[in-house]
Amino acid sequence: MSVGVQRLRDEPDVIRRGALDKGEDATLVDTALALDARRRALLGEADALKAERNSASKRVGVAIQAGAAPNGPEVAALRAASVAAGERIAALDVAIGRVEAELEDALLRIPNPADPDVPVGDASASVTVRTWGDLLPRAMPASGPRGTDAGAGATAWERRPHWDVAQRLGIFELERGAKIAGSGFPVYRGAGAGLQRALIDFFLTVHTRENGFTEIWPPAVVNAASARGTGQIPDKEDQMYVVTRDELYLVPTAEVPVTNLHRDEIFEAGELPVRYAAYSPCFRREAGAAGKDTRGILRVHQFDKVEMVLFETPEASAAALEWMVGRAEDLLRRLGLAYRVLLMATRDMGFVQAKKYDLEVWAPGVERWLEVSSCSSFRDYQARRMAIRYRPAPGARPELVHTLNGSGLALARVVAAILETYQEPDGSVRVPEPLRASLGADVLRPPA
Repeated sequence: MSVGVQRLRDEPDVIRRGALDKGEDATLVDTALALDARRRALLGEADALKAERNSASKRVGVAIQAGAAPNGPEVAALRAASVAAGERIAALDVAIGRVEAELEDALLRIPNPADPDVPVGDASASVTVRTWGDLLPRAMPASGPRGTDAGAGATAWERRPHWDVAQRLGIFELERGAKIAGSGFPVYRGAGAGLQRALIDFFLTVHTRENGFTEIWPPAVVNAASARGTGQIPDKEDQMYVVTRDELYLVPTAEVPVTNLHRDEIFEAGELPVRYAAYSPCFRREAGAAGKDTRGILRVHQFDKVEMVLFETPEASAAALEWMVGRAEDLLRRLGLAYRVLLMATRDMGFVQAKKYDLEVWAPGVERWLEVSSCSSFRDYQARRMAIRYRPAPGARPELVHTLNGSGLALARVVAAILETYQEPDGSVRVPEPLRASLGADVLRPPA
């Protein structure tokens, strides 16, 4: 269950409105309410029959003590009534189990209502919260990018898209990746592989040494219970790669295994917040509409990402979301990449999010904004699915935690933005300062 039966009973209009705002089927709310009513009626009938059966059993003993024959008609009638009640109870238990399964399925398909401050509508209703950095143009004067001097007699030049830059540098191969696994599975080589490794190390180092995250290296596959817990099932099941023989799913993001670390667990008083940073490869079957963003590495089936996962108390989760967004922004600033922060509208934020920010970098070679991070609060929606709770005080009754996660950061598009932002007229690419020591180079140059 996700929205919770009690909240469904108390706030049906809020849940229904939340579904409509997200463009989801609001009739599931009424279906769930009807199933809940049916379940309660069946439970009441079963409880009454159990009381009747217990009464009949007691009356058998009373009758015998009063002198009735153990095999006489009076005792036989009482025993028959007890047996009949038991048979009806067994039938009701089957019906209750069936209704409960239907109710749970309906609740899993009801989306998490958005926070009140989230704009209602599609992508056009999303709001730009802030922008940072220079939006470099594609066409460049002879002086070169960021005020560098291209030398006497230099002419104006035009930035190339990242796939053209990468081909000249020889740092990733799309055709050979397609030969090995199919389109959308790039192969990085040489400095390209080093750039991937340097970025992952940079992100994890900042998160663990400066931001207080504990590093996790999770499995790359999860079972159905884990995928259901974070909301990938049933909402995004068709976008996941399935290992059919073993009924496992390739992870679409480290959020899934890392959040499930504490499934069916209770945090003791004082343990929160708990904050994890995890690297994982990410696998997604849906890589964009046919013919859209198919060149380069903007939409791929496999990419690398460092994920931030937070477990917070309800009163701290709103501030934690803003803090997490700031951690992702800090990485982009250190890399010198221009970006903007968007507060996503209800129909552009996802099924399970209560509030979501997207961070997009500016890619001057294609003159487009590219999403490199989504930072989301789920409130207690995921925690209810996974039964993750905490004690507000020692010995107190456990309550549901709030879960949050955010990309910190996703690599494929960060790489594209670096190649397009830092390219030079001669085809070389300057390396952002935080990555130079790991790469052992200040500039990436085309092979001679």
